[in-house]
Amino acid sequence: MTTSFDAYSPDQIAERVDNVGVKKANLALLPLITLGLLAGSFIAFGAMFYTVVITDSHLGYGPTRLIGGMVFSLGLILVVVAGAELFTGNNLIVIAWVQGKVSTFQLLRNWCVVYFANLFGSLICGYLMVLSGLLESHNGAVATTAISIAESKIALSNLEALVRGILCNMLVCLAVWLCFAAHSVSGKILAILFPVSAFVALGFEHSVANMYFISVAIFQGGSGITWWDFVSNLIPVTTGNIIGGSLLVAFVYWLSYLYGKPSKG
Repeated sequence: MTTSFDAYSPDQIAERVDNVGVKKANLALLPLITLGLLAGSFIAFGAMFYTVVITDSHLGYGPTRLIGGMVFSLGLILVVVAGAELFTGNNLIVIAWVQGKVSTFQLLRNWCVVYFANLFGSLICGYLMVLSGLLESHNGAVATTAISIAESKIALSNLEALVRGILCNMLVCLAVWLCFAAHSVSGKILAILFPVSAFVALGFEHSVANMYFISVAIFQGGSGITWWDFVSNLIPVTTGNIIGGSLLVAFVYWLSYLYGKPSKG
């Protein structure tokens, strides 16, 4: 006998992700855009939190990044629990696509609309952060940290950004996958905490987070970072995110649990 405390099994998770993917792919345009804007803003909140927390930390490299990753988890917690449409997590819709429940057009429509809605949500938050004056906190140390983060991201080679993007979205999609195993809000939060903390601490690259991290440095000014640097980083990181989430998580789990099973949709 199962109880509300028992996690859903992996094969049940695959079916739940499949069904939710169909719902996401069929969302009307207005709620899709609105929820995409929210997700971009939510990830930006996590990035803001991260920036402040690691500023002038004297805990050492590892512990600082670990704590930074834990607070950055706020973003995905808000996306999953409050409800929003995040491009990286929506790579899991591939399960419904390979099951034949979602067309290629529906898949690409969701990804494109959500990606650009995430982008605008992130840009708005980056600009508001600068207008708020909070980057000048601690005698400008927060601004220095924000610029340093952006500089480290644009300094990556295309290959480094691609690979870090792949590894990042494997962990992000696994965090979302684990959330489908949980019955409670607390279970979902715990499921998110460790994978997201890991990708941040390890220095992997998340396209939506980078939309905020790089744009806020541009809006702040004085960094020499340009919009071309912004785009040049997002192209390989986004490509890596798609590979990591769609192929190495969604497709692999489809092969493991749904391949050969008749579609119920």
